[in-house]
Amino acid sequence: MSEQMEQIIERMKSDGIDIAFFNDPQTVEYLVGFSSEPHERILALILFQDAPPILFTPALDKEDAKASVDGIDVYSYLDTENPWQSIKNLIVDKSLPTTNWAIEKEQLTVAKREALQSQFPNSQFEKDYSKLLHTIRMQKTSAELEKMKKAGFWADEAIKIGARALKVGITESEVVAEIEYQLKKRGVDQMSFSTMVLFGENAASPHGVPGPNKLKEDQFVLFDLGVIYEGYASDTTRTLFFGDQPTSEQKDVYQTVLNAHDTAMDQAKINMTASELDTIARRIINQKGYGPYFNHRLGHGIGQSVHEFPSIMEGNQLPLIDSMCFSIEPGIYIPGNIGVRIEDCGYLDDSGFHSFTFFPTTIDAYQNFIKESK
Repeated sequence: MSEQMEQIIERMKSDGIDIAFFNDPQTVEYLVGFSSEPHERILALILFQDAPPILFTPALDKEDAKASVDGIDVYSYLDTENPWQSIKNLIVDKSLPTTNWAIEKEQLTVAKREALQSQFPNSQFEKDYSKLLHTIRMQKTSAELEKMKKAGFWADEAIKIGARALKVGITESEVVAEIEYQLKKRGVDQMSFSTMVLFGENAASPHGVPGPNKLKEDQFVLFDLGVIYEGYASDTTRTLFFGDQPTSEQKDVYQTVLNAHDTAMDQAKINMTASELDTIARRIINQKGYGPYFNHRLGHGIGQSVHEFPSIMEGNQLPLIDSMCFSIEPGIYIPGNIGVRIEDCGYLDDSGFHSFTFFPTTIDAYQNFIKESK
């Protein structure tokens, strides 16, 4: 049984919880190491205080699940069977208390909760273990950090592919296609989210969508991308200047974002609050008069999901802890004009913040990279 499951069971004992029910595939993978996308079918991990856990899977996943886990009873159901009835039968056969349940309210849909509760009409399903799981997942193990470092390596490689593809007249969509094609050729099968490549004023939309927009000289090109490596995500943003000489406004916006990014990375430390770190970056942008154009949080947690707990934002008094992984990504977005964001994800330890990604961040990074690549 994993250390994380043991922590949950200890919490169950102190909370008086008889059964903890988790049906989010990422939670299941995190706790037992079995990865599956059940789609409309039911995948669940069921924990008890004093009995072996149950991993409940669709029948087509049963053998893979049994080969992936140790010390856990694996049961399955056929498509022709009612999974909720099957779960009830498994639990009733154990002759254990079923009064108080803990669930992930953030993941268990209303329909599934009602289906589960229909099998246990006298049970209580009010205890939410979403926050407990967030807290456990927030502090990464050394094995998790190694996977995230490798995911970061491939994010850097993706930026390099994209930078090499830039030329006058190429479209945003074509650059996206080139990045993902070249990564797949090198064995990277999955991006951690939809790859974003935006030219010029399109980059002024923080969540813009790549399309037929063609690249021109003297434009910013914003790359926001990441990959999944052995179940763990990377996420990085680079805004490259494509052309000979940026305007004074382009330089000023870029340098302001870079100063905010670098200062936050340099000053991040254990026990600082998430709000304090956000303030460090935001103050720099505010002082330059661009405050209204930095319209999102400084960062987010990252791990199995590209966006995890916590939010690095104003008002969040959560202290940053050792081995916490999160992004630092200040940005300035002036509608119809300029968009610049610089993002690195990394982890904290006693010596500070350590990035998973290393593609250069100076405004002449593109020109220097192209020169060095020749």
